[in-house]
Amino acid sequence: MNNEELQQLVSRISLESFHKPFMHRAYFNPRLRTTGGRYLLQSHHIEINPKAFEIYGVREVEGIILHELCHYHLHLEGKGYQHRDKDFRALLKKVNAPRFCSTLQIPKSRSKKQRPHYTYECIQCHQRYVRKIRFNVNRYCCGKCSGQLKIVE
Repeated sequence: MNNEELQQLVSRISLESFHKPFMHRAYFNPRLRTTGGRYLLQSHHIEINPKAFEIYGVREVEGIILHELCHYHLHLEGKGYQHRDKDFRALLKKVNAPRFCSTLQIPKSRSKKQRPHYTYECIQCHQRYVRKIRFNVNRYCCGKCSGQLKIVE
């Protein structure tokens, strides 16, 4: 699916579900990481994460479009368009739009399990400290007994 097909899909869904035209642009934004899509308040455009289409297909993208169109139409009408607003939640229910999209996989380089942890131990009292960032043991001491620290491999 390319941007032109996405634009046509958004226009069709807007007319079928909301009975109102979509007068702005809809396009894929590959820079979106964890969100399925977003509605831009200043320009009124809708951005869709291409990963949502690659991983889950057209059905997921249609749900994301419905969700973003709820923001779009409510904002243009001057009603409550934010997630916490009553108008927004009522419109989501009316058009059967999902409140959240399916989770998009976070790249392994950013996952917390892959991040190295450093363990330091006090030489005197054997208190252990686990840290995400490595530090110079000559500049710091144990917070319990002020003893010297060493890194545990």
